[in-house]
Amino acid sequence: MAELARSPLYELHRAAGARFVEFAGWEMPLQYTKISQEHLAVRRAAGLFDVSHMGEIELCGPSAFATVQSLTTNDAQRLRNLEAQYSLLCLPTGGVVDDLLVYRLEDERFLLCVNAANTAKDLDWTRRHAYSDTVVRDASRDYALLALQGPKATDIFASLVGENVRSVPRYGCCTVSIGGTRALCSRSGYTGEDGWELFCPWNDAPAVWNTLLAAGAPAGLVPAGLAARDTLRIEAGLPLYGHELDEHTTPVEAGLGWAVRCSKGAFLGSEVLCRQKQSGVERKLVGLVLTEPGIPRQGYDIMKNGKHIGVVTSGCKSPVLGTGIGLGYVASAEAWVGNTVQVQIRQHLVSANIVARPLVRPDV
Repeated sequence: MAELARSPLYELHRAAGARFVEFAGWEMPLQYTKISQEHLAVRRAAGLFDVSHMGEIELCGPSAFATVQSLTTNDAQRLRNLEAQYSLLCLPTGGVVDDLLVYRLEDERFLLCVNAANTAKDLDWTRRHAYSDTVVRDASRDYALLALQGPKATDIFASLVGENVRSVPRYGCCTVSIGGTRALCSRSGYTGEDGWELFCPWNDAPAVWNTLLAAGAPAGLVPAGLAARDTLRIEAGLPLYGHELDEHTTPVEAGLGWAVRCSKGAFLGSEVLCRQKQSGVERKLVGLVLTEPGIPRQGYDIMKNGKHIGVVTSGCKSPVLGTGIGLGYVASAEAWVGNTVQVQIRQHLVSANIVARPLVRPDV
């Protein structure tokens, strides 16, 4: 068995009493205290996540922009320097290779932040489809990645780097100094809350982590693990590769048609995806809130009037709502908000309502 990779913060996590889990070949903190406590801290104050297992791929050169445009579904023409956008890599069939954030660092230099489980695949995919004068480089060990998330995240961040960051829009970027360490920061995240994702040099991550925790402690900032990150993203209705997204699922089915820009011209998967945007799809991703006790899990059937109409892709007990919630795909004709369905949990049919995403809004 291959040795698991560790983030540069591993020793700090261990000293803080973290419980670890294997994820995508990494040994990462699952939780430090109770999952619900970490979750609610992010909803009410702020949490700090180590997501250094995420992959980073750098593209540079005269054709870097053209490569990004041909590979990704969103329109990189909309990006000015130091801006980011959510996008996807797709197969010619429209299936999802991965979802990612695209950062435009300079006119001819881009950074792709990809899912940890897909880093090697995405790197190979990008190299195989890049224009000849685009240099593609695995930059994953150049950066540690921290995520400061929650309604008090910007207050904490501004106390360290200055009030100007308050004017940075969603997906806007800036470079700052945190305790003497330069970091690339974007106003983004995976929790449904306001927040910041910070790329800093790998070896400087412990100092940045400690500086953030110390500055945020009076406001209620706590370290948070991957378990809370997952329950937060389910409440926010955000897809996770391997659950809501895979090579047999398209962005349009997943409700991500807004990130598919047909007006920009041809890109990998555009023929299928643009047709789907115009003509519709047979199934759609929906949010589920159970009205009876139970927790939906990936693979559970979704039923209505004794008929199979879909399948659960993710589920948990919502720390905010106090009931089981989930995401899943159902037949498009049944994907309307307010529809009452049933989730097959072992031998029982448990009632649930289809709800709009996000399932929990930031002001709850």
